[in-house]
Amino acid sequence: MTDHLTDLDAAVDWLLQRVDGPLRIGAPLALGKPHRLLNALYARVESDASRPLQLYTALSLNPPKPPSGGLEGRFMAPFAERHFGADFPRLAYADAVARDRLPAHVQVEEFYMQSGALLGSSQAQRGYTSLNYTHAADAVAQRAPHAIVQKVAMRPDDRRLSLSCNNDITQDTLDAMAARGLPRPLLIAEIDPQLPYLGGSATVDVTFFDLVITPPPPYPALFGLPRQPVSDADYAIGLYASTLVRDGGTLQIGIGTLADAISHALVLRHTDNARYRQILRALDPELEQNPTVLECGGLEPFEVGLYGCSEMLNEGFRRLVQTGVIRRKVHDDLSLMQRIENGSTLSIDHATLEAEGEYLHGAFYLGSPDFYQWLRDLPEDECRAIGMRRISEINQLYGGNETLERLQRRHARFFNSCMIATALGAATSDALEDGRVVSGVGGQYNFVAMAHALPEARSALMFRATREDARGLQSNVRWNYGHTTIPRHLRDIYINEYGIADLRNLTDEDCVVNMTAIADAGFQDNLLQTAKASKKLATSFTAPARWRERNSAAAVSATLAPFRHSGELPDYPLGSDFTEVEQHLVKALGWLKQNTTTRSGKLRTVLAALRQPAGDGDVVYLQRMGLDAPQTLGEKIEARLVRLGLARTA
Repeated sequence: MTDHLTDLDAAVDWLLQRVDGPLRIGAPLALGKPHRLLNALYARVESDASRPLQLYTALSLNPPKPPSGGLEGRFMAPFAERHFGADFPRLAYADAVARDRLPAHVQVEEFYMQSGALLGSSQAQRGYTSLNYTHAADAVAQRAPHAIVQKVAMRPDDRRLSLSCNNDITQDTLDAMAARGLPRPLLIAEIDPQLPYLGGSATVDVTFFDLVITPPPPYPALFGLPRQPVSDADYAIGLYASTLVRDGGTLQIGIGTLADAISHALVLRHTDNARYRQILRALDPELEQNPTVLECGGLEPFEVGLYGCSEMLNEGFRRLVQTGVIRRKVHDDLSLMQRIENGSTLSIDHATLEAEGEYLHGAFYLGSPDFYQWLRDLPEDECRAIGMRRISEINQLYGGNETLERLQRRHARFFNSCMIATALGAATSDALEDGRVVSGVGGQYNFVAMAHALPEARSALMFRATREDARGLQSNVRWNYGHTTIPRHLRDIYINEYGIADLRNLTDEDCVVNMTAIADAGFQDNLLQTAKASKKLATSFTAPARWRERNSAAAVSATLAPFRHSGELPDYPLGSDFTEVEQHLVKALGWLKQNTTTRSGKLRTVLAALRQPAGDGDVVYLQRMGLDAPQTLGEKIEARLVRLGLARTA
């Protein structure tokens, strides 16, 4: 029998009455966390050492806390309040973890973190569990949680609830606990009317849960990821990646500006193919004859369309569906899919596929407020074409219906990002050399391994060729690195703004050559010298002159500049959460940050700012930053810095 409550404190009482002593709680990652329920529970146990709490989760999302001073704080504070809402319920335990202020009787284990946000937290770093996403359900089951708490969607007068944004591991965890002979945990749902209702396998009867909570309004907005501007390097990477996608194939992408760039490039390929090819020729005149493009990709519009199968659905998939790039439907009827594959379809098969098939599968979703509104407003037939599935179905082939999934995922392309790639083919994506975790492995290893298991599938890891830190410009193509996420024996395709490096099945020497070909010109000599000293490259090898000529940030920007100015490559291809004034400020502040990473850079930038004259229209930007009437010396310098940034990015 399912209990129903409207009061969060009463819900905590309900839980505490049914569990004696320590509490072990599981909660979904990201959007599916019931923030208010978790806060009520944490408030109850925070000062009560007789009630130890262990929480198993991932990606605990809180709005950023802008610094109290400086240009970043001036920009972010008003934006964060407007975008997230002043009443957004911050996760109290996550704030405590970030400050290393969790009480000793409370432990939080996470297998994925908000990227780079918890590098300074000892409690977060010690509580991290390194897992492939497909292993998370069994890891939670091993802890024998007393309860799983989850946010759900509900339609009026409907006895079914939608797991909506998080169909990923709840059911897998229940199966794993049953396999271990463990009792079924209490299942607690918090209904959020803001959450889009998605049907299919994401729905369960209300009796699936032991307790359903319907908190009273007002209902805070869902956590929305602010969409960031796409840089020249990101666009170049996205354009190269788009050439590796085969019409009629399968697509998986990650999140962030690289995913935005891929999505935009695929849309451009489909909707304005002539201009798309013109951009590619400017980027690389030989790209159309690239062996990897010829073997596994294409440049033509999508006649059949793609099937999306990605652990996370995001902003890019919205645009790909809207423009008809994603429209190839699949069905869970094995016989039907086999008939489609071998060309022996029955007369009714195509009608069945059209009526019942799905063209987009995901395990969780996360995006902007516009993305959530799109999901809420989908017509019934389009909503039925999106299927939220278990992570065990999305991220792997084994353990379920492998034969069916192989038929559905033909010509699969898995695009994910990494931080560093080595010349011999290994990738670093989740942690630093000293062991501190930046984010997590998530599903990256799953998709890389699947690309080797599926016929005609490829994995592409994308990364920017360089980065700036306190030491200056650094190469992200390294000879070696002290941490590895993807081992080099699973090497496949790497993409950065300088091109495509296909490493699958190559010798070490060929890997070195191909990776150096996409390294920044300023770091190629050192890479080649190290390779020769390590006996991995013939001492007679000489790099072609064209590697130096085209492998620079300036060359990429100059190539793409005409298409930036004409509007084919906009700063925000999938829409923006910033006002027009803020969009200009984002570019200006980004330029300032890039040019002040080193002490000498800060000095040069400040001196240039002191000489920067007032520009026409600067007032509206200074007003947004609260610097239109600077009083102190620091405010006057900040105002001049903003003017300089605006002038340099105009």
